[in-house]
Amino acid sequence: MGILIDIAYLFALILASPILVTKMIRQGRYRTGLAERFGRAPKRYGIQPVIWIHAVSLGEINGICKLVDEIHSQLPDFRVVISSTTDTGMAAARRHFAPGHDVFQWPLDFTWAVARALDRIAPSLVVLMEGEVWPNFLAACNKRKIPSVVVNGRMSPNKGYPRYKKLGPLAANLFNRLTAIGVQDEIYAEKFIALGTKPEKVHLTGMMKFDAIQVTDHITGQDSLAKAMGLAVGDEKIFVAGGTGPGEESILLESYKKLRNVHANLRLVIVPRKPERFDEVARLISAAGFDCVRRSEHPNGQTCKLTTNSVVLGDTMGELKAFYAMADVVFVGRSLVPMGGSDMIEAAGLGKSVCFGPHTFNFPQAEKLKQHGCVEVSDGGELAAQISAWLNDPAAAKLAGETAQKYVRSQQGATRRNVELIAHLLNRVPAVKPGSIATDKIEE
Repeated sequence: MGILIDIAYLFALILASPILVTKMIRQGRYRTGLAERFGRAPKRYGIQPVIWIHAVSLGEINGICKLVDEIHSQLPDFRVVISSTTDTGMAAARRHFAPGHDVFQWPLDFTWAVARALDRIAPSLVVLMEGEVWPNFLAACNKRKIPSVVVNGRMSPNKGYPRYKKLGPLAANLFNRLTAIGVQDEIYAEKFIALGTKPEKVHLTGMMKFDAIQVTDHITGQDSLAKAMGLAVGDEKIFVAGGTGPGEESILLESYKKLRNVHANLRLVIVPRKPERFDEVARLISAAGFDCVRRSEHPNGQTCKLTTNSVVLGDTMGELKAFYAMADVVFVGRSLVPMGGSDMIEAAGLGKSVCFGPHTFNFPQAEKLKQHGCVEVSDGGELAAQISAWLNDPAAAKLAGETAQKYVRSQQGATRRNVELIAHLLNRVPAVKPGSIATDKIEE
């Protein structure tokens, strides 16, 4: 079977080679780590046991920071090595973990490449973030009796599940090669089991992203950002639309025009999801008749003078949370258009009144948040009506934010539960309290 899969991979690689070569030349992608992609992972020396954690891209790498810390806390005798697949994931992994940890490219799923990588690293356990499973890799782990576990597992009912369902028994064979799967919620657990995964392999551990959320009412940097942009926090009402996508900004700007007729002191801040759209959104703001004030043109240390006609464009990376922190009301984007939604947990953790559109299929936790203070709106009209209702009733807006924040806090702890699962797979008894270490199981 491995040889047949290798042949299929080879044909796929040949077909994709013109695209790959073009990206290598024009965009500089895939140039680094070629030897690692073919199995030349860092070689293990000494007798210290190794846990290999794989996170595909930037988001997953950012999501394992607390996991790595908790593993070091409970299992200090293990060395942790980290792999990623994308260029942005590798850059983030090096930034977060090097030089204290080996960071390297995930090997291509050819039988000989994964065998070479596993032989060089000789891990005691492999941790796969969210569900990055490959048949030859898992077969090689099984052959070497290396436990493999998915943490923060997910199985999208609209995308992942239908695709795996088409594989029939092959999907069950693939997932049953895993030693255990720690899933984010009951829906994902049901989907894995429906595909034929043995129920005893599936464990409900929760969503690790909640552990990375700051549950607070004030964050470092929000005051200097507000001053630089001339945002009069407390005197004017600030409406932040974060993580927006194509086709959404025009809807937001029309809704904002209607809202200003009733709420003259309302200020709109738009923070697009992708940086390549910053210029496009700036043009949309100007075309709608507003003065576009760009964050990139007003660094900290200066004070921007906004007019009543100004709309602020957050066109820098890494400042969305600070904009959310100063907001009175929040809309989370890529949800009025069918793009799956942006992350709404961060704004909820800050205790903000949060609304989003109906297209949140990438974030199943949206359903839970709707039961705990957040509101779904179907279009621009409903968006304007909900924002207006919160502005007219500050007590209701505050209650909505507090309810959402309380829910986020209640969901924290998934990282610890996943490490407890890892400890069991390594034949350890998990730590009984924070700061303690997992101990060896005593055989009766």
